[in-house]
Amino acid sequence: MAVCFADLSGFTRLGEVAAVEEVGAVAGRLAALASEAAGGPVRLVKTIGDAAMLVSPEPAALVEAALALVDAAEAEGENLPPLHAGVALGPVVSRGGDWYGHTVNLASRIAAIAYPTSVLCEDAVHEAAPEAFRWSFAGERRLKGVKRPVRLWRARRLAPDAGAT
Repeated sequence: MAVCFADLSGFTRLGEVAAVEEVGAVAGRLAALASEAAGGPVRLVKTIGDAAMLVSPEPAALVEAALALVDAAEAEGENLPPLHAGVALGPVVSRGGDWYGHTVNLASRIAAIAYPTSVLCEDAVHEAAPEAFRWSFAGERRLKGVKRPVRLWRARRLAPDAGAT
């Protein structure tokens, strides 16, 4: 299963300076955008304040949903902080509507280090959809709670075909 976490950048800082109603509105808008990004094989599992968790048995569909969610947040302009997302692929278990396992933790750790407006994926996601996106190698990183360094790739949509009309 592919797992994605998408987090709002600077949400904690926003909570320190903005009215609680504004913070709640931002979290609500993220939930709405995440719900809109889900569909087909991609399922919104939950939102947790400043983050959304999505899953899919199809890695390419999940990466596309993550890119769409990041783009939708960016289109909100100053009304919503930028998103950064992390995607991992591997074994998980579902219990009570939530998902658990190393893959879930890995996706969360990857999201935590992704730059704002980027979708960062681990090697297995890249290998599962090598032709579906433009990939740029983002290096190997040691992540908290992960034994080995993780090879990371930034996903971008393919450029439109120059010959297409």
